[in-house]
Amino acid sequence: MFKKIMKGGHKKPSKSDASDPVSAAFVAANRNLPALPSPNVVVNHASRGTGGAAPPSSGTAMPLVPTPGAMEPLPPFRDTPVADRQNLFLRKLHICCYVLDFSDTLKNVREKEIKRQALMDLVDFIQSGSGKMSEHCQEEMIRMISVNIFRCLPPASHENTGQEPTDPEEEEPSMDPTWPHLQLVYELLLRYVVSSDTDTKIAKRYIDHSFVLKLLDLFDTEDPREREYLKTILHRIYGKFMVHRPFIRKAINNIFYRFIYETERHSGIGELLEILGSIINGFALPMKEEHKLFLVRALLPLHKPKSVSMYHQQLSYCITQFVEKDFKLADTVIRGLLKYWPLTNCQKEVLFLGELEEVLEVTQAAEFQKCMVPLFRQISRCLNSSHFQVAERALFLWNNEHIVSLIAQNRTVVLPIIFEAFEKNISSHWNQAVHGLTVNVRKMFLEMDAELFEECQRQHAEKEAKAKDVEEQRELNWKRLEDAAAQNGFEDMVLT
Repeated sequence: MFKKIMKGGHKKPSKSDASDPVSAAFVAANRNLPALPSPNVVVNHASRGTGGAAPPSSGTAMPLVPTPGAMEPLPPFRDTPVADRQNLFLRKLHICCYVLDFSDTLKNVREKEIKRQALMDLVDFIQSGSGKMSEHCQEEMIRMISVNIFRCLPPASHENTGQEPTDPEEEEPSMDPTWPHLQLVYELLLRYVVSSDTDTKIAKRYIDHSFVLKLLDLFDTEDPREREYLKTILHRIYGKFMVHRPFIRKAINNIFYRFIYETERHSGIGELLEILGSIINGFALPMKEEHKLFLVRALLPLHKPKSVSMYHQQLSYCITQFVEKDFKLADTVIRGLLKYWPLTNCQKEVLFLGELEEVLEVTQAAEFQKCMVPLFRQISRCLNSSHFQVAERALFLWNNEHIVSLIAQNRTVVLPIIFEAFEKNISSHWNQAVHGLTVNVRKMFLEMDAELFEECQRQHAEKEAKAKDVEEQRELNWKRLEDAAAQNGFEDMVLT
C-alpha cells in the first residue's frame, strides 16, 4: 500500500532556492553536517504485513541517532535577527531529526530536553506567522516530521501474548512513551497545514499521496491521543488539498475493506468515520454514483464486525447523513441494516434499533412503503425477544411521532404483521416493563383504527383456534400410535 514519500537526499534546487540568500548561506555554513535522514519508513504493526507496501531499499538512510555532544541547544527565534531565522529554522529541524530512546527515562535526558525545546520553538515560529518559509524549508520540515511519526507501530496487546484476541472494549489503550515529543511534531504539522501562509501548490509536492497513505496507516495506533491528532490533520488536508480528495476517500475505503473482510481489528475506524461524517455532509446533489457505491460496499458492511459497538455512533451518523442528503437511499439503508441484523448478539440489536429509529426519522412515506414488510417482520421478532432491552427498545419506536405517522399511514399492512407479537407479549413475556409498553402500543392501534384492530384480533383468534385443533389432532394421533403399539406388544406376549 505504501510508497516512498520522496526520493532520498536533496532534490535539485529550484530557481527560488538558488536566489534565496538565507538558504545559500545555510548550505555553505553547514556543508559538513550529516544529511537529514530520508523518511522512507514503512509504517505498520511490527507483526503484520505491510498490506502491499514495497519494503525500503537497502540504501535507505536510517534516522539519525545522536552521538555524545552532537546535539547542542540553539537560541530562540525571538533572539535571532529576522534575516537569520530561516537559517535557524533549518538547524532546529536538523536537531529534531535525531531519534531518541524513550523506553528508558534516564537515557539521553539532556538531548530529549534540547529536542523538546527545539520542537516548541518550531511550533511557535509557524504559529506566529513570522514570514513565508522557502520551499527548501518546507521540504526539510516535512522530512523531519516524516522521520519522527512514520514508524513501526507496536503490535497489539493480544499479538504480544499469542492469546486469542479479546473484546476491544475491554482492552486498555496503549500509551506511546514518545508522545511528549510526538505531540509537538503533530502540532507542527497541523499548524503548517492550516496556516494561511502555506501555499498548497508548493505544499502538495511534499504532502503527496505517499505521505497521506502513511498518515492513514498510523490510524491503527492504539494511542487515542495520536489518533485524535491524525483525525484533525487528515480532515484539514482533505479540506485544503482538493487534489487529494478522491484519493483520500479511496484509501479510507480500502482500510474499511481490509477491516471488514480480513482483520476485523483496527483502532482508528471511529476516527476515520468522524472524518467521513463531515465529508458526506458536504456532498453535492445529485449524489455521485461513486458515493452511493461507497455506502453500499463499505459503510453498510461495517455493521458486520463484532466490534461495531466501538464505532457505531460515528457509523450511524454517516448512514443518517446519506439519507438526509438523498431520501431515496432510505430503502437501501434499511434493507442493508436488515441484511446485517445480528442473530445472537442482543447488545448489537439494541444499537441497530437505535440506528433504525434515526434513519426512519428522516425517511419519507414512499421509501417507507418499499421496505415496511421485511422491516416489521424483524421488528416483530425484536418485540418478542427474551432479552428485555431488545423488546423495550423496539417498543420505544412508537414514542417517535414521525415513525408513528408512517405506521398510521400504512397500518393495514403493518398491524397484521406485528399483532401476533403484541398478543404473545401480553400473554407470556416475563418482563413487566415490556408487558406494560406492549399494552400501551396495542391500545394506540386500537384508537388508531378500531375496525382494523378487531379484524386482526378475529384473524388471530382463528389462527389460534386452528393451531389448537392441530395440536389436539397431533396429541390424538400420538395416543392412537401408543395404544396400537401397546396392543401389538400384548399380542406378541400372548403368542410367545
